[in-house]
Amino acid sequence: QVQLVESGGGLVQPGGSLRLACAASGFTFRSYTMSWYRQGPGKERELVARITGAGGVTTYAAAVKGRFTISRDNAKNTVYLQMNSLKFEDTAVYYCAGPFGSWGQGTQVTVSS
Repeated sequence: QVQLVESGGGLVQPGGSLRLACAASGFTFRSYTMSWYRQGPGKERELVARITGAGGVTTYAAAVKGRFTISRDNAKNTVYLQMNSLKFEDTAVYYCAGPFGSWGQGTQVTVSS
């Protein structure tokens, strides 16, 4: 079955960086668009970034454009989210999303001084 497992969250100071990873299994990874979403405290879940199967097309939420980079390694069945210049408002649980309505369990990112 489809399984998505996120890692890489943690506590970071404003201006810092983190890299999230999402390891996928149970489907032909290279054939599908993958996405990162986040849900901050008291907020609805929102799309952060998306990348097509071959990695040729990426899209970003306006709030993270220029600071975050989504990428994938189809040989490792893994999608990444490099987050730079982190801000307080980036604090959220970050989720990986894949095909067939699949979601990971989420990883907490907390930006705090």
